[in-house]
Amino acid sequence: MRAVVVGSGFIGPVHVEALLRAGQDVLGIVASSPQKTAQACEALSLRQVYDSYEAVLADPQVDVVHITTPNRLHYDMAKSAIAAGKHVMCEKPLAMDSRQSAELVHLAQQSDVVTGVNYNIRYYPLCREAARRNADGELGKVHHITGGYVQDWLFHPTDFNWRVLASEGGPLRAVADIGTHWLDLIHFITKTPVRSVCADLQTVYPVRRRPTGNVETYSGSSSQPQSTQPIDIDTEDAGSILVRFEGGAHGCMTVSQVTAGRKNCCRFELAASEQTLAWNSESPNEMFVGHRDRPNEMLLRDPALVGGSVAEGISYPGGHNEGFPDTFKHCFIDFYRAIEAKQNGETAPTPGHPSFADGHREVVLCEAILKSHHDRRWIDIGESGEPG
Repeated sequence: MRAVVVGSGFIGPVHVEALLRAGQDVLGIVASSPQKTAQACEALSLRQVYDSYEAVLADPQVDVVHITTPNRLHYDMAKSAIAAGKHVMCEKPLAMDSRQSAELVHLAQQSDVVTGVNYNIRYYPLCREAARRNADGELGKVHHITGGYVQDWLFHPTDFNWRVLASEGGPLRAVADIGTHWLDLIHFITKTPVRSVCADLQTVYPVRRRPTGNVETYSGSSSQPQSTQPIDIDTEDAGSILVRFEGGAHGCMTVSQVTAGRKNCCRFELAASEQTLAWNSESPNEMFVGHRDRPNEMLLRDPALVGGSVAEGISYPGGHNEGFPDTFKHCFIDFYRAIEAKQNGETAPTPGHPSFADGHREVVLCEAILKSHHDRRWIDIGESGEPG
């Protein structure tokens, strides 16, 4: 497969590196300008410099497009790629609203291309082990799930990025950007849909100071910009969401991008009738297994210690840690296996990569969360997957 990555910010080069490690041929990367495109291709040693996204879609060499651009561009780019017969892997959120995401699901179903959304957190090996234990009945009945996703990269009022603007990223920010990773992960582990949400969102800084220049996500710069301007903020910095799942389990998710010291912390504690599982992405190679009537355990990521097919998603022996970049690699391995199966007329491997349908489900949940916050009440989500 020959791929092109669209978007050269923080996450675009992560896709390139993971694709190369997964054995795919990356032709090029497209940035927001020809100059940035040339610079990105040179930095990543990619041979093909495209002058536009349209040129990518017109190139018969290109089999797959990876979309890592700002959120507002996802819908149009994914729709155009499907029309051009290109397989599509899109960063989350899939689209700016559920009308757009539902249309993309329909278009994908009517086409011969394979599509996916990069919910990579589910590819941490111990998250897959948690899903395996649930599927095999080792957990028993799930009672409740707590946790969330917290960061500190927007901790200061002078921290600024396109994501804080609803016009660029959508009306939800922390929930859509990182909260949907948690919701997707819990759905992946439990295979149980959310049926009701009750949300309380918070904008810590109603006004932020915008630098006159561009700021990349996770740029790592410690210096303060010399020139800024005040910008009204219409997205949330943090939020608490109560969740009720089909079957009776309850949950509580916290999201924040203003939690000092937490750089990229996704965590869950899943309490069930037989055992409790707890995991944290900042120490992803261990999982707490809690018991009532015998000693607790700490399960280490080791292909010799997990069950079922989980070991297939572990690249190194125990004690040789794997982390964030490896989740992208394994997500893309699943995605490209699905493409190969499609081309050979075979059934795609299970459980399979995150699909456009998964992406649509998360957009629907975001809309229900936002409505709950505005209306200050519980919002039900029907079996059709739409807010009731």
